[in-house]
Amino acid sequence: MALPKKGDLNEEEKALLEVIGKGNTEEASKLLGSKTVRVNCLDEHGMTPLMHAAYKGKVDICRLLLRHGADVNCNDHEHGYTALMFAGLSGNKEITWMMLEAGAEMDVVNSVGRTAAQMAAFVGQHDCVTVINNFFPREKLNYYTKPQGLDKEPKLPVKLAGPLHKIITTTNLHPVKIVLLVKENPLLAEVEAMQKCYKVLDLICEKCMKQREMNEVLAMKMHYISCIFKKCILFLKEREDKLDGLIKSLLKGRERDGFPVYQEKIIRESIRKFPYCEATLLQQLVRSIAPVEIGSDPTAFSVLTQAITGQVGFVEAEFCTTCGEKGAGKRCSICKMVIYCDQTCQKMHWFTHKKSCSMLKTTYEKQMVESAKEKNKEAAQTAASTLTSEEQLTSEPEIHKDMEIKSIGDQTEMIPNMKMTASSPVVGNFLEEEITSANIVNEKVQESEE
Repeated sequence: MALPKKGDLNEEEKALLEVIGKGNTEEASKLLGSKTVRVNCLDEHGMTPLMHAAYKGKVDICRLLLRHGADVNCNDHEHGYTALMFAGLSGNKEITWMMLEAGAEMDVVNSVGRTAAQMAAFVGQHDCVTVINNFFPREKLNYYTKPQGLDKEPKLPVKLAGPLHKIITTTNLHPVKIVLLVKENPLLAEVEAMQKCYKVLDLICEKCMKQREMNEVLAMKMHYISCIFKKCILFLKEREDKLDGLIKSLLKGRERDGFPVYQEKIIRESIRKFPYCEATLLQQLVRSIAPVEIGSDPTAFSVLTQAITGQVGFVEAEFCTTCGEKGAGKRCSICKMVIYCDQTCQKMHWFTHKKSCSMLKTTYEKQMVESAKEKNKEAAQTAASTLTSEEQLTSEPEIHKDMEIKSIGDQTEMIPNMKMTASSPVVGNFLEEEITSANIVNEKVQESEE
């Protein structure tokens, strides 16, 4: 069968590209059932239907095209873009993951030498960067489920491959989240299973560092998860409360500010124990964390997350205080300073948060007072600058006024109406409203102090 040529589309293939743009999955399915429609046909720019669907964020159509044999690694685009690159540019995490699971190559570069992850980062799609950087093909893990060499048994039982793969590919590296993922699967939450899993993680880490194209990021991630697994084994062996005890230890905050010291120490320890001292990533992490006192910013978790997931510091997002999940939107109703995913995470954290909640409430109220003062100051400065500019307009020489009157004719009556003073109702009411809000917050602070 002849290879598709750019722009060589029949009428049904043109119709397919149109229905993809509209997101009509049913119509696309009918067209793909036709013998005259080539699933990997190319438009004039060298884009396949899969590339179009990925770029436009059409999840169901992407899935449909892959079922019909769409080539996820087609590289005939005029600028060398792939379906994975278009998925990253779209900002759709589900499609990005779908392309990777279908076998999309992550290291392919376009005509300007950028990979899919770099393209996504360039346009600010950091969630897609995170998905790409944290992807680990299931077949690479399945390698350890078969006996190798002289081994009579596989290093990893088949039943553990699925649960372990889920943890390996998670984009949330918070230690509490990892322990929760272990706890939710009874097959994993046993000492023997944990031992087999962490040994496989160590082997993957070693392979990442010794292969021709070294992958320090993936190696560090495998080592870090392995360290969390070893802590799980310790608590499963020695504590009656087992993994619940580990979660409490990770969440427990110190008395004066609620900072989770044990959690910080575990993450720092895991970084310090990375077995490849010459690694550039390790040296960068140490330089970032070593000078920082425990309890100050940046935390070891934030530095490690940024290094592994590719997230950048200026991305505005809310993270759950308990499990570190991104996009948490529920605040403590008392202090309004800590954020949670849901009531489950709030209840899990309450045993330690209740000790610092009232103190955080006072801090929050002080911040509100300062914020109100800043707003008042900005409003006053705005009003003052408005008055100054208007006074300059009204104090012009008479000759200029005459010239202005002659030039604008009947619109001379509009000039006096532009004048605004401090007694103007609009400015006066705005200032009064801001001052009133500041007074209310001040009164609340005084009541709390009394």
